[in-house]
Amino acid sequence: MTAPWDDWNHILKLDPDKELPDGVTYGDLCATGTDAIEIGGTTGMTEENMSAVIAACAEHDVPLYQEPSSPDVVVEDDALEGYLIPTVFNAGSPFWITGAHKEWVRIDGDLDWERTTTEAYIVMNPEADVATYTEADCDLSPDDVASYAKIAERMFGQEIVYLEYSGTLGEESIVAAGRDALEESTLFYGGGIHDYDSAYAMSSVADVIVVGNVAYDEGVEAVRETVEAANDA
Repeated sequence: MTAPWDDWNHILKLDPDKELPDGVTYGDLCATGTDAIEIGGTTGMTEENMSAVIAACAEHDVPLYQEPSSPDVVVEDDALEGYLIPTVFNAGSPFWITGAHKEWVRIDGDLDWERTTTEAYIVMNPEADVATYTEADCDLSPDDVASYAKIAERMFGQEIVYLEYSGTLGEESIVAAGRDALEESTLFYGGGIHDYDSAYAMSSVADVIVVGNVAYDEGVEAVRETVEAANDA
């Protein structure tokens, strides 16, 4: 069965803990042409601020996904197409590989399994909050990344492998190694994309690019440029 992300080029990730630039609305961002909106972040996440962003985006015709950082911020909302749950394959602490997920299955009402997909994260920026929290080993060669990608797909059945540079632009050779190791899974790339050129470069070596900070730092037109680049690549 075909997954929605098989046909995507671009995801806009919105962080409920961040303020939009003056004059920018969630409606403006939803209208940039992005294939999907992912709502989530590493710090400052609450059910209330998640719900507020979901409600603001729900009025617009773009698929919405929540990437909750913990079970207590999961929002049950029919506006959501589904939930994308990270599991950090290069985490130093096993809590972020299976420990946190043990708690997911304890939430009231059980998980909506039909709409829940895990993402095999490979964290690459040691300065990022996600690397600190998960004690990730970010000193990885192209072969290391390819190997993680392969076991994510072949041993753990992950539909999505997410190469996360979080705030810095990755090395194209490493990203390409991750993508080339996959046969059916989809490689998401996130980190450091801020304009057409950086979006085009990463779209050329990944299946789907994820942009986030550019919406807050540069605004709507910059996001549109990254969408255009992803579709051109």
